[in-house]
Amino acid sequence: MSICCGLPSGGAVSTFLRIPSFIATLAVSGIVLSIAYWVSDTHSVNIPAALSTQYLAWAVGSFLGLPNEIWVGLGVLAVLSAVLTLTPFGRLVRAIGSQERAVLASGLDVNRQKLIAYTLSGGMAGLAGVVMAARLGSGSPTLANEFLLPAIACIIVGGTAVTGGVGSIWRTYLGALIVQVVRIGMTFVGISVFAQQIVFGLLLVAAVAITMDRSKVAVVK
Repeated sequence: MSICCGLPSGGAVSTFLRIPSFIATLAVSGIVLSIAYWVSDTHSVNIPAALSTQYLAWAVGSFLGLPNEIWVGLGVLAVLSAVLTLTPFGRLVRAIGSQERAVLASGLDVNRQKLIAYTLSGGMAGLAGVVMAARLGSGSPTLANEFLLPAIACIIVGGTAVTGGVGSIWRTYLGALIVQVVRIGMTFVGISVFAQQIVFGLLLVAAVAITMDRSKVAVVK
């Protein structure tokens, strides 16, 4: 389902209609959220223990003293890092982010690379959702609403430029660790979830201000 959501947001909306990718993603996410509300009748869906054991055993439990979701995350990090740094697709993604017109002038199919990138992104979001639902034993359309702003903050704090061309899987991972430490610290001292959103908003503004390449502000990504 998430792969199918990533494909239209990157293809039909962003790539072919030439709508900025951030706006396209938010618009499609709103549509998908409404569909999820309708399918679930706005209720949480419990996962029976038998089905969880049969199909989601890889996402629960532990191995060598570490929870399985950590192993899943590390495996995904390694695979995506190799894809981004060692494959022609990864190099094209970086090139499109920094100088899309140059890639077009080289005769390469930019739209196809964007479609693959969006589909891959949707797949990773779906994997994270499955792992989270497996750990909690239920799924809900609103389960991860409060994670949207921290997720964006992880990417920016990790050094990925909003203007494109600069990014790293492992730097994003470090950004996620930093944001999670801040999140746990705020929870430990008793700051409410709503107040935490203010902190993440300020953190996001500061990170964008520091990392933005202002020479590319006029280029829509």
